[in-house]
Amino acid sequence: MHISKRFLAAIGMLGLVVVVSACSPRAHIRGNLPDPKKVSQLKAGDISREEVIEFLGSPSSRASFGDEVWFYISEQTETFAWFEPEIKNRQVLALHFDTDGTLNKIEVSGLDQAKTVIPIDRKTPTHGNKMTVLEQLVGNFRRFTGD
Repeated sequence: MHISKRFLAAIGMLGLVVVVSACSPRAHIRGNLPDPKKVSQLKAGDISREEVIEFLGSPSSRASFGDEVWFYISEQTETFAWFEPEIKNRQVLALHFDTDGTLNKIEVSGLDQAKTVIPIDRKTPTHGNKMTVLEQLVGNFRRFTGD
């Protein structure tokens, strides 16, 4: 059975198309960012927490301490093959409420205002004996023999 060169070339091209399409970037959108038209209708000093939830939905996060702040966060990333995801877009809508539960400040920030957090690689020292594996084994034998 003789296979023509054209048939082999077509199979090769098909394989190349499959391989290249498998490496196309994958986009992921995460979070909850309300419609910008709805956000533009919000007026500070004019709307309560309950009305905000009815109008925009639940926030992505709430401040744990200090003033009451609600965050609506959205992030778009793109992953190419096996590489780390690249952040393409990030938006954060922060709604600040006063003690009466009335909206008093609206902030919108994007990826250009993001700050990089670099964790510190250090360990907290602990006090006590540093025993080797052999010392631990011998210590356990003495515990069972009653010495």
